[in-house]
Amino acid sequence: MSTATVQEPTEVAAPEPFWSRQCRLGLALVLIGALAAAVFGALAPSEDARFTLSEDAEGAALSINGQVGAVLFGLLALAAGGAMLAGLARRRSNVLLSLGILAFVLSFLCWQVAGNFMPLVDTTEGTLQLALPLILGALAGVLGERSGVVNVAIEGQFLMGAFAGALVGTMATSVWAGLISAAVGGVIIAAILAVLSIRYLVDQTVVGMVLNLFALGITGFLYERLMQPDAQTYNTPPQMPEWRIPGLADIPVIGPVLFEANLLVWVALALVVAIHFGLSRTRWGLRTRAVGEHPTAADTVGIRVRGLRYLNVLLGGVVAGIGGAYFTLVATGSFTKNMTAGAGFIALAALIFGRYTPFGALGAALFFGFAQKLATYLSAIESPVPSQFLNMLPYLATLIAVAGLVGRVRAPAADGQPYIKS
Repeated sequence: MSTATVQEPTEVAAPEPFWSRQCRLGLALVLIGALAAAVFGALAPSEDARFTLSEDAEGAALSINGQVGAVLFGLLALAAGGAMLAGLARRRSNVLLSLGILAFVLSFLCWQVAGNFMPLVDTTEGTLQLALPLILGALAGVLGERSGVVNVAIEGQFLMGAFAGALVGTMATSVWAGLISAAVGGVIIAAILAVLSIRYLVDQTVVGMVLNLFALGITGFLYERLMQPDAQTYNTPPQMPEWRIPGLADIPVIGPVLFEANLLVWVALALVVAIHFGLSRTRWGLRTRAVGEHPTAADTVGIRVRGLRYLNVLLGGVVAGIGGAYFTLVATGSFTKNMTAGAGFIALAALIFGRYTPFGALGAALFFGFAQKLATYLSAIESPVPSQFLNMLPYLATLIAVAGLVGRVRAPAADGQPYIKS
């Protein structure tokens, strides 16, 4: 008696649609590359664009003819887009995208810098300094949102951190006391957010906006009543010193930026690595991601959902409070009303643009910082490009990312949803 073997039907993978994310991005790169080669190349004068390795026009520099550079880098962006459209290096599409965007930026810079010079050290250092509070604020948002708590109160945490850092730093005549107090100021706002949104189930977005207004009001009131009448006693905090690492600080461009800096630069970069490692490789990170995606399932395996959310929101308050210390202990040397000027909302945009990941938030914050620094530089050389247009670009890019035109930006599934234990 013979037995017949029955073959299991094999599943045929559905072909990837032509109008995929890679094709959309490839087409966009082709268009902007062609625009750069044609328009920037035609407008750029036939003079050298000098990118100096020091902070002035003297010394070593990278030079290229402005017109040639604008056309060449535009064609490189076009080639990167063409490679994506052709389906080449599918697993390296993000690398091609990054190279294409970089080539477009370099084409634009060759046009603008032709006949002038751009100090790379000053540009890089300025970019990092402008991005520093945004990095810390976005990391605070990552800690909350990956746990399922929307943190719109980053602006309020910045303000309280800046105020507490200036007040205590002045009274104690210690920058380190000011830094610790700034972290405490951020934790105060974070604690109110945690209690109202986790314990009392108040709408998280509404609570965040109210806390921003509360921080603006209380710091403004205390500034007028306490700091403004006697600034010498209450509003002259010591400035955070810069430390230099011998040898490493002598590396061209990168050395003076990373290895001759204040403590907050190293703290911010270390936190990016630490939070990324913690979220992806530790038990705490696994539980955090579980609570942010499916809190009910996490509860069934013994994870304390509310306790973990409290912990992460408070940790975010510490990070954002330290970010607030930047404004008074590093940037200005004193506190003024509403001195953060919406930086918390920019950090929130960087968080979304960075796809709720630490390294994505770092890249988005640096992008925002570079746009602001470039706008300042172009104003100084009297460029015909309006600085307001450059300041608008990061937010336009965020809107495009949130709208899903270049790939879906998905928040954690339980983000913003209060958890009621059954």
